[in-house]
Amino acid sequence: MKTIMLVCNAGMSTSLLVTKMQKAAKDKGVEAEIFAVPVSEVDNEVANKTIDAILVGPQVKFMLKEYNEKFAPKIKVDSINMMDYGTMNGENVLNTALNMLGE
Repeated sequence: MKTIMLVCNAGMSTSLLVTKMQKAAKDKGVEAEIFAVPVSEVDNEVANKTIDAILVGPQVKFMLKEYNEKFAPKIKVDSINMMDYGTMNGENVLNTALNMLGE
């Protein structure tokens, strides 16, 4: 079971992407907990959950460096490709996360 956290500005727009990623994971037979949080909740989630990967949405990409400094290498951190985000391509974003985790 892999835990993938998406980070966005308010947690709203990314919820649709989470749904598409969950469907892609189910279709691939991958066990994953995928959820989205706003920037304001990242530290709390990391403190209270075992998270394998953090994917940062394009609107908060400026947080990428800070998250890498705080959480890597224990947690893999990267940004969501802007094209995949814009088209809500859950399969590609899931593949990004799985590649980060060596899956």
